[in-house]
Amino acid sequence: MKKILILAVVAAVALAGCSSKKEPGAKASVSIAAADLARELMKTIPALDPAKASFLVTSKGFNITALEVVQFLIDQYGANAAQLKTLSLADLKSAIEQNAQQLGERRLLLAAAVEAKTATTPEELKTALDAQYAQAGGEAQFAEMLKSRNMDPGFIKKSVGEDLMIQKYLQTALGAAAPVTDDDLKKAYAADKTASVRHILLLTQGKTDAEKAEIRKKLEGILARARKGEDFAALAKEFTEDPGSKANGGLYEDFGHGKMVKPFEDAAFSVPVGQISDIVETAYGYHILKVEGRKKETEPFDKVKDQLAAQLKEQRQTSAFETILTGLKEKAGFKVQAL
Repeated sequence: MKKILILAVVAAVALAGCSSKKEPGAKASVSIAAADLARELMKTIPALDPAKASFLVTSKGFNITALEVVQFLIDQYGANAAQLKTLSLADLKSAIEQNAQQLGERRLLLAAAVEAKTATTPEELKTALDAQYAQAGGEAQFAEMLKSRNMDPGFIKKSVGEDLMIQKYLQTALGAAAPVTDDDLKKAYAADKTASVRHILLLTQGKTDAEKAEIRKKLEGILARARKGEDFAALAKEFTEDPGSKANGGLYEDFGHGKMVKPFEDAAFSVPVGQISDIVETAYGYHILKVEGRKKETEPFDKVKDQLAAQLKEQRQTSAFETILTGLKEKAGFKVQAL
């Protein structure tokens, strides 16, 4: 499973906005559109009833309701959020729970940035807003886009400012990551550069311990079949819950270090070529991997030295970020509730 890079954790909500028409009695950040969509989705998942304060994320500092998560999805995908109504029960639960976690993590990071007294300047905010305008083709086009989505420009400015705070907080917090030495670079050059694997994923996000035990048992059965010689690609097409690789028989080709979540990467670069891993647990769920091949660097060391240094720095910052986020969650008693 491809991972989210460090700053992408906050970038995904840089344009989070809301309708100017609010649901009576609801929080100011929740629109009528979100409440209407939640009413449709509650036909599949009753806990999404907007009339109930169902908490999907709990912590010492804040809670997040199901309705807020639906709003978050509308903010990100606009009218396309209506496609949630076409999802199966399992896929809808996964989408809601994953977005609940993403929204909760953003709020944790923002709170940490505020506590650290992170500050941004008007010039930095202008630069960030100009970047948003450029992506839309200019300020006029950006304004027209907001108008077409009935989104509040003031809210967008506030959201971008908060994203800036989180980014500056992370830049400071990650600055202490271990420096890259010449020995590190030589070891990285000698190691395998890329891996190609097939994998089968069964999702566990938001599941109870009992449900996770059942999911693991199911994957153990699939693993036994694969090790007895059944075609791994066919098994992946049948069972994997990773939409990014299902059609290709679970295949991810020629990915480098730092491109996958760490437990997945560790297995991809350590399991012998042609063999199948034991069950690997990540934040997404339980995986089994079949390593199809690995390749080493073919370019001269001096030519790729700077690239290797950048890759190692990113890997260490990613590891440091995960440590920071885990610490914030533990301190806050952060939990994502299963639907």
